[in-house]
Amino acid sequence: MYDTPEYDFLEKLLVTPSPTGFESAGQQVWTEYVDDFADEVETDTYGSAVAKLNTSFDVVTVMLEAHCDEIGMIVQHITEDGFIYLNKLGGSDSTIARAKRVFIHARDGVVSGVVGNTAIHLQNKKNGGGKQPAWKDIYVDIGASSREEALKMVQVGDPVTYSDDFEFLSDQILTGRALDNRIGGYMVAQALRKLNDRRDELNVNVMALNSVQEEVGGYGARMMSFRHQPDLALVTDVTHATDSPGINNKEHGLVKLGKGPVLQHGGANHPKVVEFLEQVAKEHEFEIQHEANSVRTGTDTDSIFYQKTGIASALISLPLRYMHSPVETASIKDVNKLIDLMVESVLSLAPDQTFTAL
Repeated sequence: MYDTPEYDFLEKLLVTPSPTGFESAGQQVWTEYVDDFADEVETDTYGSAVAKLNTSFDVVTVMLEAHCDEIGMIVQHITEDGFIYLNKLGGSDSTIARAKRVFIHARDGVVSGVVGNTAIHLQNKKNGGGKQPAWKDIYVDIGASSREEALKMVQVGDPVTYSDDFEFLSDQILTGRALDNRIGGYMVAQALRKLNDRRDELNVNVMALNSVQEEVGGYGARMMSFRHQPDLALVTDVTHATDSPGINNKEHGLVKLGKGPVLQHGGANHPKVVEFLEQVAKEHEFEIQHEANSVRTGTDTDSIFYQKTGIASALISLPLRYMHSPVETASIKDVNKLIDLMVESVLSLAPDQTFTAL
C-alpha cells in the first residue's frame, strides 16, 4: 500500500534528523524531491526553502507553508567523567527523557548514547528518585571514561535527537519522533506536486515554503514571507488530537484522529479565508473539524500574517496525538485529506482573488 515514491519520500523525510537550528540535512531531502517538478527552488541564508509554480506575473500568489524543524536537545556540558549534560531545543519535555536512546549529531558523524536513569532499586530522594527531572538533571552516557575521551567524539553545542524513527501501527495510523512538523513538509510538497499535475486548472502562482526555526519563534517563516510577500498563505502544522484518555475537552476542545483536517478560527486566521476553505470543503464533501484560538495559533501563521501590509492567512491543522514526544501519532487519512483540501482550495482561486475583512 505504501510502496510508492511519495511514501519513500515521507519515510526519508521523517528519519532524517532536523533539530531546530540544525535543519540542513532534512532540507536537503525536501529540496531534492520538489526540484523534480517545481519551476524553481531557492533557499535563504538560514535554510528555509521555497519551491515555486509560476503561472503569470499578473496573477496573485498563494503560499503553502509548513516548518521543517523538530524539537531536540543540545550538548550543554561535559563532565570530567565523560558524562554529557543537555539543554532543550524548542519545547522538549524533560519528564520523558530518562532511559531513552539518543543520537548526538557531531561534526564527524552520529554518536550514539543513552540517557541515564538510576535503577529503581537505588533511587532515593537525594539522587532524584520519584521526582520529575529538570533539564539540569538529564545526562547522556556515550561510553566515555573521561572528558578528554568524550571531546574526541562530541563537543558543546552539538544537537541531539531521540533515536526513534517511525512505524505504522495499522494501515492508517503512523507513529514517530518528528511528525511535528516534517509531516507538514511532506503535505505541502505533495500539494505542490498535485498542482503541477493539474496545471491546466491553475489560475494563480504557487509557492511551497518549508521554514526553519518554528519551534523557537517562527523565524524562518518570518524571513521568507517578508521577502516574497504572497497574497495568501495557507499554513499547515499539527494540532492536538484530544481524543485520548486524560484530556479535558471542555478545556481543550474536541479534535479526533481520522476525522479530517482542522480549520482554525480566531487570531491570525483571516475570517474570509477560513470561510473560503469551509466552502471548498463543502463543495468537495471533505470532512473537516474546527478549533478555536483565543490569542495565538502557536504556529508559523503568527509570523506570516502581519508582514508588511498584511498577508491573508489561515491555518489548516493535522490532528496529532502525543505532541512533542518520540511517539507522535497521526492518521494517513487525515494527511491525504489535508493535501486534497489545499489542492482544491488553490485550484478554486481566481487570478485576481482578494480577501478583505470589510
